Amino acid sequence: MWLETVTSSFASFIHAVQPEHLSKTVRDRSKRMILDSIGVGLVGSTTHVFDIALQYCRLYSSVAVSSVYGKPGVKLSPTLAAFTNGVATHSMDFDDTWHPATHPSGAVLPALLAASQMLPPSTKPNGMDFLLAFNVGLEVQGRLMHFSTEAHNIPKRFHPPSVVGTLGSAAATAKLLALSTAQCAHALGIAASLAGAPMANAATQAKPLHIGNATRLGFEAALLAARGMEANPLILDDIPGCSGFSAFYSVYQPKPLSTPSDHHEFLLEKQDIAFKRFPAHLGMHWVVDAALSVRNLFINYAGSFSPSLIRTIVLKIPVSKYINRPFPSSEHQARHSFQFNACTALLDGEVGLSSFTESSIHRQELRELLDKVVVEHPEDNVANFDKMYGEVALLLHSGDVLTGKCDTFYGHWRKPLSKESLLKKFRSNASHVLQEEKIETIITMVDNLENLSDSSQLACSL
Repeated sequence: MWLETVTSSFASFIHAVQPEHLSKTVRDRSKRMILDSIGVGLVGSTTHVFDIALQYCRLYSSVAVSSVYGKPGVKLSPTLAAFTNGVATHSMDFDDTWHPATHPSGAVLPALLAASQMLPPSTKPNGMDFLLAFNVGLEVQGRLMHFSTEAHNIPKRFHPPSVVGTLGSAAATAKLLALSTAQCAHALGIAASLAGAPMANAATQAKPLHIGNATRLGFEAALLAARGMEANPLILDDIPGCSGFSAFYSVYQPKPLSTPSDHHEFLLEKQDIAFKRFPAHLGMHWVVDAALSVRNLFINYAGSFSPSLIRTIVLKIPVSKYINRPFPSSEHQARHSFQFNACTALLDGEVGLSSFTESSIHRQELRELLDKVVVEHPEDNVANFDKMYGEVALLLHSGDVLTGKCDTFYGHWRKPLSKESLLKKFRSNASHVLQEEKIETIITMVDNLENLSDSSQLACSL
């Protein structure tokens, strides 16, 4: 007998949801996410951490049918291709961010791309099947994040995509593989046993593994469920004395997911996504825009940017230990440093891919600016991507003070990237590994995803 529980409600939703339940807004927003995620994965395939992951996977890959970002001649087994492409997606911390805080696309898209190539020709999912499965993965992640108020703030214990992303991948691939309702529930339960990674590995080469593992292990959970493996059917429910998914949160209040209907509103309808303009932790975008603002004031004041006129640089930022790094020594630390990103923006007038090279990180003139930084944590500046702000003040030797502040950066869900800006980012990222003709083919394919007869064509184009 199938009892109605929180877990069973999620399983029923995954199994029953149909393409007609996706509104135009949800379809359009999710296609923007797919395109951006592919782009950051393609440019991520040029990184050292990606090379390590790829070399590892090539040692153990069999039944190599699935494509790898930026490597047209390389195929891996489906789950290892998902892992490698997930690592690429997060290798530069350039992937999208949602609220409550997680990186939703990278945990789902690589698994779906790999699965679409794995299936035999007679059962290849079409583009709308693919888009629906992608949105199922997003919806499950978003609903799980809303189970805990703890998840609304910048994380301290577990990296969110390693937790909700693993179950999102399981849900998405379960949908694409057309699993039964019971199998969907078991896929979520299996995924919960494969989830979780500590925040201590932020700002290291291990952090991209969180996304790679989330998309791979969720995929594997769905494959195991399809072959008859069972798990706790109450994994999402709050059972006193025996933690399931609640083990990841100190505050946990699960709610059933309603059966899909014409009136179901996907979370993506209400909560848009944040796209990054440069490859660094999302919090850096507030301080960079604040720094660029005060830089313009300083140039108008002094005629040029003259660091010798600056006595102190005051950063007003939220309390968040893992992104408060006064003197980063590696590219991954630099991507997670308020101080580095603010000073780079002040010195160069921009932050981009080249900002995180060894030569840029260790410049003497940058170190001299970093030496002048003082950090303050105003009580009203909370560690929450929907509420935080960045403020940069230059205290000059003359006694004058210049201040720049950013409440909402361009690319945040309150100030979304335009279509033109998103395409410019994608073309720039993809151009590192693909020719122009193939880049334009991918853009057209994603834009018309609903009409694609065979979704594996998208993976084959990478």
